[in-house]
Amino acid sequence: MTVYTITLRNCAFFARHGVYSEEETLGQRFFVDAVLVVEGGQSLINDDLEGTVDYGKAFKTIESVVMGKRMYLIEALALEIASSLCKQFKIIKTAEITIRKPNAPVQGVLDNVEVTVAYPQ
Repeated sequence: MTVYTITLRNCAFFARHGVYSEEETLGQRFFVDAVLVVEGGQSLINDDLEGTVDYGKAFKTIESVVMGKRMYLIEALALEIASSLCKQFKIIKTAEITIRKPNAPVQGVLDNVEVTVAYPQ
């Protein structure tokens, strides 16, 4: 069985996640990477979209989770994205989701806060 990786990198969204009320009021940018380990089956041999992960549908799934209900923790958001992708595409063996939050409310200078969650573990 062939296993391969699909990566969606730097998917950008404006959303309202975070612990502080200002984060909900003002919103901010979030960047999502999804690394999907996929069981290839016959789709690679047959050049068949139906047997693989449709990138556009995967992006829309990520978007719907990020733009959905507010979450306090980006770790929880990453887990929700990963589990949603695995539920939608049964051929995903592992979904590793990284979320970057450039405007994290941290007193100090940094590029971003980043978390990565792998599902299932």
